[in-house]
Amino acid sequence: MSYLVLARKWRPKRFAELVGQEHVVRALTNALDSGRVHHAFLFTGTRGVGKTTIARIFAKSLNCERGTSAEPCGECNACRDIDAGRFIDLLEIDAASNTGVDDVREVIDNAQYMPSRGRVKVYLIDEVHMLSKSAFNALLKTLEEPPGHVKFLLATTDPQKLPVTVLSRCLQFNLKRLDEGQIRGQITKILEAEDIAAEPGAIRQLAKAADGSLRDGLSLLDQAIAYTGAGSGGGTLSDGAVATMLGTVDRTRVGALLGALSSGDGLALLKEVEALAEFSPDWSGVLDALADALHRIQVKQLVPGSAVEEAEGGDVESLAGQLRPEVVQLWYQMALNGRRDLPFAPSPRAGFEMSVLRMLAFRPAEGGTQTVASAQSQISGPAAAKAALDAAGAVPPRASSPPPVAARPPVAPAPTPEPPMPKQPAAAPPKPASPAAPASVAGIDGPRWLDLVAGLNLRGPVKELASHAGFVSHIDNVLRLSLPESDDHLKAPFLVAQLAESLGVHLGAVPKIQFEAATTATETLHERNTRQRDERQNAAENAFLSDPDVQRLMSQQGARLVPDSIRPYED
Repeated sequence: MSYLVLARKWRPKRFAELVGQEHVVRALTNALDSGRVHHAFLFTGTRGVGKTTIARIFAKSLNCERGTSAEPCGECNACRDIDAGRFIDLLEIDAASNTGVDDVREVIDNAQYMPSRGRVKVYLIDEVHMLSKSAFNALLKTLEEPPGHVKFLLATTDPQKLPVTVLSRCLQFNLKRLDEGQIRGQITKILEAEDIAAEPGAIRQLAKAADGSLRDGLSLLDQAIAYTGAGSGGGTLSDGAVATMLGTVDRTRVGALLGALSSGDGLALLKEVEALAEFSPDWSGVLDALADALHRIQVKQLVPGSAVEEAEGGDVESLAGQLRPEVVQLWYQMALNGRRDLPFAPSPRAGFEMSVLRMLAFRPAEGGTQTVASAQSQISGPAAAKAALDAAGAVPPRASSPPPVAARPPVAPAPTPEPPMPKQPAAAPPKPASPAAPASVAGIDGPRWLDLVAGLNLRGPVKELASHAGFVSHIDNVLRLSLPESDDHLKAPFLVAQLAESLGVHLGAVPKIQFEAATTATETLHERNTRQRDERQNAAENAFLSDPDVQRLMSQQGARLVPDSIRPYED
């Protein structure tokens, strides 16, 4: 006896057996029960979501010998013949191989004749978008006014290619892609019925690889059963075997990569890449797996108790506790960008290595000998995102706005400090003045401290430290600064050392920096820059709103100002 593949063996024969597509089933059921059945239906959707299956069940409902009903008996001759594909009044036409006008004219000519066995003659035209323009034109009149005993069921994966004249003559139903949970549930049900043991990880991988298509999922299940020998002699559908068959990366490998990144162990990271290379993986798929793991970690961090967290288990639990949420966002964006840029890399492996090394460069750690972004291990809240993005070279659009956490770090030149905007003659083009720091100063005060810091060529976390520190005193080469408790994470030893070295060039000697709690309202460089930007912004908005033409448009034409849409010319 020949083997019947699972996709055909388990093809639904009743609406109640369909997985998903409840919105379509409900509409068709109501139409059948009320007797208000349209003459032309169009089912659209990606491959393997049930377009042809629904059309066949619908044809069975129309021709069941026990009467038109949304619940065909499945036992009469008409139902059994439709299930077997031999019902003479159900004509299935593959438009991909019957594209010409002559094929359509044959359909039109045969449509005039009464059904041979059933009550309704049903034409199921699959991949209808493949018909030629002349074939569509020949079909239009019959599609709009067919004989009472004819119903047209059209199916396509590409409705955009259908003429509007065809779309307007049909009731259109868009079938949704199935989610992983629905596919996983159906695979589990089939394995239990087939008495085949399977590990949960294997089922999860097959459901993910199905990519929304239940038919693809069942075809992959057939392949996995043959590959592993499951079901014969007590074999089991194992997680590892399915991963090898699919060429996907085992979750433990992804967890090891993220673990090496979290601990800042570059040697272990490259060893993991070397181990992965032995399996000749699809490096794009590995980046996908990394992004997927980071997504699950972020869900665990921000939405505890969710279904995603439960599906992944302990590895997500531990990594979610080790990584800052802001860093997870940054790494996720790097994984997506790395996948996009992979075709431009010298080799796929080199592109992958650069992606994970980029993540290593912007990871939380502590020592001065570690990566630049390592100073952010103790950062919490929005400051972490800002420090990470500054280290990556990303500059937020406005100081008063929270920094974008998920922004892709661009390759940018070192940011220049934002000085006070000097007044320029009307005839001269505006040029921002670069404040010159004193060449050698024995002592400084608050205002001179701001000008001195603004002239330093700093970037990343050390720039944040300098701009958020308030001046207290400078006596006997001891520089006392104030720093709010919320910025204590910036007092990492290597950052303080970098700031002292930069200041030493202008102070004549490297100062000893001491920090204390702020006791007076001393303005910091960050606060000054923010204040000056706000002043420029307010001036720009006032100048715009006071313009006579703008006032006329707003009063006479009902024009409205889009919030936050005005920028100073200098910005």
